[in-house]
Amino acid sequence: MKKSHVNLAILCLTFLLVGGYGCQEEASRDQAAGPDRPNIVIILADDLGWGDVRAYNPDSKIPTPHMDSLAGQGMRFTDAHSSASVCSPTRYGLMTGRYSWRTRLKRGVLWPPAKPLIDSSRTTIASLLQQAGYYTSIVGKWHLGLDWVKVNKDSIDYNQPLKDGPNDHGFDESFIFAGSADMKPYTYIENGRVTQKPTGWAPGGRFGQAGPSIPGLRPEDIMPRFTQRAKWSIDQHAKKRSDRPLFLYFPLTAPHKPVAPSEKFQGKTDLGDYGDFVYQVDWTVGQVIDRLKKHDMFKNTLLIVTSDNGTSPNAAEQAIEMGHDANGPWRGLKAQIWEGGHRVPFIATWLGQITPDTVSSERISLVDFMATFAALTDQQLGAADGVDSYNILPVLQGKSYKKPIRNGTVVRSGGGCLGMLQDNWKIANCPGSGSGWSGSPTTGEAKEMGLPPVQLYKLSADTGESENLQAQRPEKVKQLRQTLSRYIDQGRSTPGPKQQNWKGKSTWRWIEGWKN
Repeated sequence: MKKSHVNLAILCLTFLLVGGYGCQEEASRDQAAGPDRPNIVIILADDLGWGDVRAYNPDSKIPTPHMDSLAGQGMRFTDAHSSASVCSPTRYGLMTGRYSWRTRLKRGVLWPPAKPLIDSSRTTIASLLQQAGYYTSIVGKWHLGLDWVKVNKDSIDYNQPLKDGPNDHGFDESFIFAGSADMKPYTYIENGRVTQKPTGWAPGGRFGQAGPSIPGLRPEDIMPRFTQRAKWSIDQHAKKRSDRPLFLYFPLTAPHKPVAPSEKFQGKTDLGDYGDFVYQVDWTVGQVIDRLKKHDMFKNTLLIVTSDNGTSPNAAEQAIEMGHDANGPWRGLKAQIWEGGHRVPFIATWLGQITPDTVSSERISLVDFMATFAALTDQQLGAADGVDSYNILPVLQGKSYKKPIRNGTVVRSGGGCLGMLQDNWKIANCPGSGSGWSGSPTTGEAKEMGLPPVQLYKLSADTGESENLQAQRPEKVKQLRQTLSRYIDQGRSTPGPKQQNWKGKSTWRWIEGWKN
């Protein structure tokens, strides 16, 4: 990261030459916050749908009192998006402010023991905040790859420390699972070492993947363990480091499968295990709030609750069949390119800075944390940092800004289909759902049905993405594809000097045939 500030006039001239954008937009990215630096807590649910939370969906059959209360005390965004409709790519974008399709991960997710996805030299929100004096902690699901020491191709040496994990990317302390709670090996990892060797065996039926496990571990135990650890981290910070602000990143393992609510939550809703698990997620949010308040930290904490993508059909099938609109009014589910796959709940609370009970329709993305935290801590991002990230502080604090903050917002399906939202329009560069597993039509089915290879929707008039306008508006298809092509070619979607994608590549399977 570059520590020196560059003359704004020179920056603006550069931006005009390489990106065609004006200075006003760049100024909004670098606007610093006025008050003392707050604690920052991000709670990232795993597969929590837009319609699961009653603050978003009054007809939700799941009580979510703690998230509803936060919405009443802060701001609820109705047009927030994960950068992908599946886990790992969203987490990469959140951590780096950079779209994951600029890496080797063009489709799917990482499967442990996958190699790390974040380059060792890349700035993360944790290293950014660490540089600003924050104590940085992660508790929960990492899912961005770890450098396990192998005995041979199929065996891991659990006696050896892991490298290239959270502690190597800006976190002072970490207590994590390598991936989802349905991905082996099933063991907790603390500061680069397993807390207990997985000498047991988890049956595939309960967890997902059969594989090595801590002896006696049950899926029901995982969320309570992470919740307790997050509370402990807040306690320790209050006791030992109260002179420093805290950054706590708390990526949950729920309500992702295995859908395993703990005993105290079973039967608490009318939607079976999925409803009970979402109810437990809300309880966990409440536990974090209570612990912050116990130490008088809540009043100066920017607390954000959001999700990595939409509801999974594998997890919520029973609830959906019972009439629950898990993703609200939006079409699609996790892994799909449609709105239900990547439009997510996003609630932000910061007493005295965010006006209570406000709703924003500003389009934002989870990649925006990087630029926002840079502005909050009065830091200048380097040329290669946060290349797809915009500062949303003006929205949060109710200050004037040039709308829209984001020129275009790119999303990615589980199968690698790229889509983009700009103004009232959305383009999806695939004929079907963009996923091979969570819905119909898949790409192959869509081709057999003779569907067009591109989808164009005017979301302001068609929130259900039911009328494909690609044939009626070819000029809009061309315009949006040109914008997306520029984002790919420039290695960034924000103003700034051109950057490299993974190995310099600028073509992808989903866009070959129309790019350039």
